Amino acid sequence: MIIGLGTLINVITILVGSALGIWLGSRLPERVRQTVIAGLGLFTLCYGLSMFLKTQNSLIVLGSLLVGALLGEWWKIEDGVKSLGGWLEHKFLRQNRGEQTRFVRGFMTTSLVYCIGPVAILGAFQDGLSGDYKLLAIKAILDGFASLAFASSLGLGVMFSSLSVLVYQGTLTLLAHQLQSLVTPTMTNEMSAVGGVILVGIAIGSLLEIRPIRSGNFLPALFIAPIVVAILEMLGVHF
Repeated sequence: MIIGLGTLINVITILVGSALGIWLGSRLPERVRQTVIAGLGLFTLCYGLSMFLKTQNSLIVLGSLLVGALLGEWWKIEDGVKSLGGWLEHKFLRQNRGEQTRFVRGFMTTSLVYCIGPVAILGAFQDGLSGDYKLLAIKAILDGFASLAFASSLGLGVMFSSLSVLVYQGTLTLLAHQLQSLVTPTMTNEMSAVGGVILVGIAIGSLLEIRPIRSGNFLPALFIAPIVVAILEMLGVHF
């Protein structure tokens, strides 16, 4: 399935979570949401570590992360994403009123939350390259609970963000599927290992809130790792 089973699961969980959120309204206790998110954060941390342990050369992962971090900080990827979200929210809130404002805010806010981030990109690429949708399944669970919380306050617009996820992640999965013949198993392993470290950063910085980490600025490392592997393979270096 070229669009990706992981993306379809993600869409379904957003729809179900949104429907439950609209039905429950504000009756969902905040402490319940925090406990569930903490549990997902712990699982994400462990899953990221397991992905990293699959590396065949940890120096490639380290080098990719360092170069990727420098590029990400130089390009200010994380700041750019936050600025884009703030600009869109301000624009729509200023030009719309009442229920229309609520709908658009729910749609735009959750579309950005679900689509822009390392997990969406890495998960879609893994699904397209190898058919491994486990990472997107984890993201689907996170998005499902987030949809429940968002929809309880922002309403029906949250449900329609599933269309954004379908188009965005489906396109990335299709792109990765087309590049499948150019990507070797070693490239996939090292890219996944880099993604695992980024997942650990997301768990620590966003889900568990232990300390802030600009995980988005590590995104270039996902593409540097397979390039480094390709260069080493051309030089006859075997793993």
